[in-house]
Amino acid sequence: MSLPSEGNQLVNVVVLLGAAVVAVPLFKRLGLGSVLGYLAAGLAIGPFGMGFFSDPKSILHVAELGVVMFLFIIGLEMQPSRLWKLRGEIFGLGVAQVLACGALLTGVGLLAGLSGPAAFMAAMGFVLSSTAIVMQILAERGEAASGQGQRIVSILLLEDLAIVPLLALASLLAPAGGVQHGDGDPWLQAAIAVGCILALLAAGRWLLNPLFRLLAAAHAREVMTAAALLVVLGAALLMELGGLSMAMGAFLAGVLLSESTFRHQLEAEVEPFRGILLGLFFLGVGMSLDLSAVVREWPLILAAVIVFMLVKSAGVYVVARALRATHAEAMTRAALLAQGGEFAFVLYGAAAAAGIFDAHTGAVLTAVVIISMAFTPLCVLALRWLLPKPAPSMEDVDVAKDLDGCVLIVGFGRFGQIVTQAMLARDLKVSILDTDTDAIRAAAKWGVKVYYGDGTRVDMLRTAGAENACVILICIDNPVSVNHMVKLVKAEFPLVKVAVRAYDRIHSLALAKEGVDYQVRETLESALAFGEAALRVVGVPADEAAEVAQDVRKRDTERFELEVAGGLFAGRSLLYGNMSSAPDGKNDKPDREATETAPSPLA
Repeated sequence: MSLPSEGNQLVNVVVLLGAAVVAVPLFKRLGLGSVLGYLAAGLAIGPFGMGFFSDPKSILHVAELGVVMFLFIIGLEMQPSRLWKLRGEIFGLGVAQVLACGALLTGVGLLAGLSGPAAFMAAMGFVLSSTAIVMQILAERGEAASGQGQRIVSILLLEDLAIVPLLALASLLAPAGGVQHGDGDPWLQAAIAVGCILALLAAGRWLLNPLFRLLAAAHAREVMTAAALLVVLGAALLMELGGLSMAMGAFLAGVLLSESTFRHQLEAEVEPFRGILLGLFFLGVGMSLDLSAVVREWPLILAAVIVFMLVKSAGVYVVARALRATHAEAMTRAALLAQGGEFAFVLYGAAAAAGIFDAHTGAVLTAVVIISMAFTPLCVLALRWLLPKPAPSMEDVDVAKDLDGCVLIVGFGRFGQIVTQAMLARDLKVSILDTDTDAIRAAAKWGVKVYYGDGTRVDMLRTAGAENACVILICIDNPVSVNHMVKLVKAEFPLVKVAVRAYDRIHSLALAKEGVDYQVRETLESALAFGEAALRVVGVPADEAAEVAQDVRKRDTERFELEVAGGLFAGRSLLYGNMSSAPDGKNDKPDREATETAPSPLA
């Protein structure tokens, strides 16, 4: 029995949402990014997969609004002040890379037999790297705010800006038989286009801010949401009526509002729609991937992926080195930016609509971009083999040698800094080791001398004076290294007292078994103080709150002593180095019945 049309539409919506909900988290878990998740989901449910949809163009037609909103948000980020600060990187480094890689890849296209306009569009689509994938990798590597990361972000900003003139070029390069925006006098069309741009600029200058102030005074959030969508879609419609791209209109609207006091409000209102519709766009692109063409043309597609990525990487590397980047930074940039990106699908769609290349060429190029995006995480992983691990800069850093402090502190992070204050307050002679050279230099600015030294090496401990120290305080936050260090100290310096920072209760039990003189769970006392303060906040008298905290501390100590004496955890590994997962608080779960009657044994 077939469902009515409304039922079929509901099934389609459920299938789209279900595919995204399953695929995107899975791909992000695998480190491949949400974009590839959407593309794979679209491929699975499309006409070349399970066949839930037979006309991907109907999905793409609606989903193009996601690209429009994406460009609006990019425009909101393009404040003139920010562009001015990054002008050198954006308009110097970014332009140089786009032009160099575009020229190289256009040459590849011409050698492959494409016409001039087709080779240029194919090349420029691949030049535009995937902002979503690169930004995610930078965030995961913790490099988005570094100098190297900022230079990569600047290149991505320039590439995002480049999509607007490239879309206009797609119409200009269209052959006589291609699809054009309107007919008639080209000078009249140009005048109309300029008029639409001027109208949008005038609206942004004199209309939008007063409008949003009026709407904000009404305190109706749904109206603000409607107004935000009206601005985006209205600007897009105005540009389309002027014979230009909707994307250009949305981008200009975003730039006009980038310095507005309502910028963050607008971004918050549009973001949910942008995310959903852009995800829908990628689903539609995935559905459009012609698997039969991939199977039929797989030698050509594979060769194109390899050649395009190698040529683009070479161009990125040469430009980086020419502008005085280090070999390591140039290699990193080449690996991160070697792929094509999301805007390639937009540009290829515009080029196909303009008749610059046929559907078969568009399908092959789209497949090349998608596969290159899938290869990007693998390229980044390959950097570990191609580049040696960078040695820390030892400028203004002294290596531990012939130290004679009464107290040897290993680790000068958040925990170690507080411990050090207590030692210095009693004028004790302290020797401090750490392996983070940035932290060592930062400590020097505050008048604290920290030496470079790896406390897991017995030779370093000896030169740091461990044999003659009164006590060794192990304050690092890696339980595996802590356990190794405890075993080392107990074996080599058995007469020296050892106090240790423990990760959690299981780690404390392991340390107690090793015979350390003192251990404390890193969150125990702060959690007790927090709980005592919370009791006072809800109205419990201060003396009663203190008594409760002391009672919790006493009972915790008694339970801990019983566990140590009775070997409560004897049936499980106590050393994190033998556990199957890292000590991130997720490796062992307390028994449900135990948690109903007592605090978690992991706390």
